[in-house]
Amino acid sequence: MAELAGLEDPKARAVNEKHGDDHGVNLGRLRALAKRLKTQQELARELWATGDTAARLLSLLICRPKAFGREELDAMLREARTPKVHDWLVNYVVKKNPHAQELRAVWTADPDPVVASAGWALTTERVAKRPEGLDLPGLLDVIEAEMKDAPDRLQWAMNHCLAQIGIEHPEHRARAIAIGERLQVLKDYPVSPGCTSPFAPAWIAEMVRRRSAPSTA
Repeated sequence: MAELAGLEDPKARAVNEKHGDDHGVNLGRLRALAKRLKTQQELARELWATGDTAARLLSLLICRPKAFGREELDAMLREARTPKVHDWLVNYVVKKNPHAQELRAVWTADPDPVVASAGWALTTERVAKRPEGLDLPGLLDVIEAEMKDAPDRLQWAMNHCLAQIGIEHPEHRARAIAIGERLQVLKDYPVSPGCTSPFAPAWIAEMVRRRSAPSTA
């Protein structure tokens, strides 16, 4: 904890706080510390228990993802209120855990929109990598009915799923684009030059274009 405190950078904190993250540690330096510590499951649990955001991020980098039980991960997600901790927990730990699909089903149906957004993130992973058994038309039905009025984090996760369905599954592409066009979610989201818009129709079109472009290699 003392070493983490020594990595505190006021400029990094100012940037992070704009995104809802209450820590001031440069993530490159945090990753370097994690690389030095290597995997340490018990230390990871102790760091998580502090409740400190930087400590929790470090915890997620040095933990053993498959070592967590289902109830433990569920409790951790509900405690992970800052966006970066939430995202790293889902992407670095839950996705690699054998309970991921059980948690996906439970979280997607949760009334807490932040918890539900984790379920949608896991669903998006399935859409891209293991769509067998998913009801894609049903997912599009839910997105069409609920995404427009969903809170920010949940809306973002549902929008990502919509785009992924359109990108990965040509048979559903026209409907995914039509839903995006009708709902207009994130259409005016500011993006830097050269970056892809998160507006689903633009996102789908760009990714499909890239995949169909002839290789220059």
